[in-house]
Amino acid sequence: MTEIMHQQRLLLEWLVMAGNIAVSDSDNGSLLYKTQVECEKAGWIKLTQFGSGFFMAAITDLGKQVIRNRRTGSRDSEGPDRRRARTT
Repeated sequence: MTEIMHQQRLLLEWLVMAGNIAVSDSDNGSLLYKTQVECEKAGWIKLTQFGSGFFMAAITDLGKQVIRNRRTGSRDSEGPDRRRARTT
């Protein structure tokens, strides 16, 4: 499986939580634009013309599978996952 970068995972997680979003259809030099192009090339999202100057970004089944596999995959380090650790 292709290793997913942090910004790509963020975009995919965002699409899962928010549903379809509108993104720019022109290269404005932003990290979001570059990330959406990378994700579309990987087949993780689908971009369709939405209106003048915008695409509708929708996550694909492959994109959902990539982040699902990343969530359930092995961790790089031992010990508790600090992101989900409870504080008492």
